[in-house]
Amino acid sequence: MSKAIVSLSECRTYNYAKVKASIKNSFNNLGGIEKYINRGETVLLKLNLLMKKRPEEATTTHPVFVKALAETLIEYGAKVVIGDSPGGPFNEKTLKGIYKYCGIEDIANEVGAELNYNTNSIEVKNERGKILKTLQVAEMVTKVDKIISVSKLKTHGMMLFTGAVKNMFGIIPGLHKAEYHFKMPNVKDFSQALLDICLYANPILSFMDGIVGMEGEGPSAGEPREIGVVLASTSPYHLDVVATKIVNIDPLKVPTIMRAVERNIVKENLEDIELVGDSIDKFKVNDFKAPVIRSVHFIKDDKPYFIRAISNKLLQPRPVFNHEECIGCRDCANNCPAKVIEMVNKKPVVKLDGCIRCFCCQELCPKKAIYIHRPIIMRIISKL
Repeated sequence: MSKAIVSLSECRTYNYAKVKASIKNSFNNLGGIEKYINRGETVLLKLNLLMKKRPEEATTTHPVFVKALAETLIEYGAKVVIGDSPGGPFNEKTLKGIYKYCGIEDIANEVGAELNYNTNSIEVKNERGKILKTLQVAEMVTKVDKIISVSKLKTHGMMLFTGAVKNMFGIIPGLHKAEYHFKMPNVKDFSQALLDICLYANPILSFMDGIVGMEGEGPSAGEPREIGVVLASTSPYHLDVVATKIVNIDPLKVPTIMRAVERNIVKENLEDIELVGDSIDKFKVNDFKAPVIRSVHFIKDDKPYFIRAISNKLLQPRPVFNHEECIGCRDCANNCPAKVIEMVNKKPVVKLDGCIRCFCCQELCPKKAIYIHRPIIMRIISKL
């Protein structure tokens, strides 16, 4: 049985020389750049640039990490394009602001990489998709020879963990993401869609910035946590398995990994992984803080409606808005897939009956003014 190789390389600082050494070590562990990329090919580094966040906040792929990877590829002879479709509108003005604020503009100029400003979208067929047979994707992915996923090791309020697989959701342009959330509010369906998108993107390699990750209320409202590892693999699915094991999250509780097991992409016993490089025990964080997640409909549909309604009300997490911290920017209301947030006296108010619990509001809040309330009953049940 062939195994997916996952490389682990120790790096506990964003010192450029040390990060670049870890990147080169990762390529060597996987058999060398030439095994995956030909000289002269154009490679898209698909980053995680969720929103305007400083590198030290651990929300986005760190610019030093991106610089080291881009320069390594350019020195080899590849052409590098850096891009993402962040949350919210997908236009040149938004991209410029995020590239600059997140430190990506500077490093692209330093190494001679191209920043993507192509905001066109295109409909494509997805023959490997299970529920998404066609996709609306950012045109940038069709203009390159190879894609490398460059994710951040973080928790996620809806999906528990966001890594290499969910990073590819960023090829869905701008507000089309909201449509996918709205059409698939159930965690199982949405995680199925994430696998479909990742299968279409088919990144040739996946790198993960685990030097400093995020714990708690990720992907943007959590806290930085030092982990000290650079991960790389040909398989984003197996890479996520290893990353979750490092931070003491049961991989079989992560929806995207569960779907990968169901679709026989990952073996249920997780024995189809070969670790190379440093020992995984070097990096394990046993007290890593992870959110509790539940599907929108906790009680199955075969139960009477009144039981489902009462139970779901008691068990569902919900967004809570801190109006003292809120700056009235409207990002939550503008990007709510279900359109159930309205501004009252310049402060957001949510109609919970229509809330689909995607938590895009929390994800895109620039001031961490939204937290997810998880009922104590749900927290107790999740530990059983």
